[in-house]
Amino acid sequence: MATITVRDLDDDLKAALRVRAAQHGRSMESEVREILRQTLTGNEDKPKKTGLGSQIAALFADLDEPAFADLPARSGHAGVVEFTE
Repeated sequence: MATITVRDLDDDLKAALRVRAAQHGRSMESEVREILRQTLTGNEDKPKKTGLGSQIAALFADLDEPAFADLPARSGHAGVVEFTE
């Protein structure tokens, strides 16, 4: 296996690399190897930029009918709760 050395790495870039490596549970060196592997082989993991609502809608997209189509109609108003000692 080959070894390379990267000199004059910006401090902010190194800090970002440290954080990214920690998020993935890897050492900084291992994270750099993975970044290079994904970038040079074209297998980059593109983060999904969808909101929570879009993610929930995707979960139910396969249903033929809306999930809550059979809810009973409301009748009357909610009653008043009285607390006694």
